[in-house]
Amino acid sequence: MSRITAAITAIGGYVPDYVLTNQILETLVDTNDEWITSRTGIKERRILKEDGKGTSFLAIKAAENLIEKKGLDPKEIELVIVATATPDMKAAATSAYTATQIGAVNAFSFDLEAACSSFLYGMSVAARYIESGKYKKVLLIGADKNSSMINYEDRATCIIFGDGAGAVLFEPNTEGYGLQDELLRSDGAGREFLQATYGGSSYPSTPEAVAEGKHYIFQEGKMVFKNAVFNMADVTEKILVRNNLNKDDIAWLVPHQANKRIIDATASRIELEDSKVMMNIHKYGNTTSATLPLLLYDYEKQLKKGDKLLFVAFGGGFTWGSVYLTWAYNS
Repeated sequence: MSRITAAITAIGGYVPDYVLTNQILETLVDTNDEWITSRTGIKERRILKEDGKGTSFLAIKAAENLIEKKGLDPKEIELVIVATATPDMKAAATSAYTATQIGAVNAFSFDLEAACSSFLYGMSVAARYIESGKYKKVLLIGADKNSSMINYEDRATCIIFGDGAGAVLFEPNTEGYGLQDELLRSDGAGREFLQATYGGSSYPSTPEAVAEGKHYIFQEGKMVFKNAVFNMADVTEKILVRNNLNKDDIAWLVPHQANKRIIDATASRIELEDSKVMMNIHKYGNTTSATLPLLLYDYEKQLKKGDKLLFVAFGGGFTWGSVYLTWAYNS
């Protein structure tokens, strides 16, 4: 019997209509387009503006896009994983609501949270369910409404983050395509440098905390940048070596879209030319859990069966890692 691998067989995506440009940010905080672009590579980001709509709205839209493109009966989906750092609420799972709203009535579901590495970790989890042979269709969604935790008077964070969602379907493959290897890491010593402190069990939200803006995300930019540059490049190089790959074997680097300088440093470490690096940070900013699937969504028509892809991400916690996957279909 052929070994079962977990392959991506469909992609969906969604970003909100409202475009927050660098020029608009110039009217909100002390910054300018040249400063933002030179330091991050970001020109604009999408923001979900409607009251009462959260991460589930984005996740549902991305899933519906995938379902329509694939011609998939949602009743066939057996598991829905929503990778997110911004769930709709604390107690009720965003994934459960998402699954019900898309008609995946036969699926079980859960949320997965590892900051900007959430989708990358989710790829590992989804693959294990497929490889077990028990499940045939696993829907993994990366979605975040980052604007819900951003202080638009803090130029250190408001220039970086946007809202969006991407979805992929994992199915069994017996041709050898799909997820081949992974190298996932975490280090809790980095917790203090990137966090949204209030609103969790250690620091519940209080009127005083909200009034002082303590529920917004905080980032020590230099420390996060330093660790992201080193760790993203490090795991990417290690997974290449472990799988006896070189830069000529790789069709695409699929890097988390946090900062163009971090992406460039990662590609440079493995001597990969710019034409093989997926990039859309200029359009969407950092959409946290959604960056990797949105890259696939934007580049899907350029992907060919058998292409070797290297995924890499870094997030708060600290969390980071790399996944090596071979593409399973022609668009």
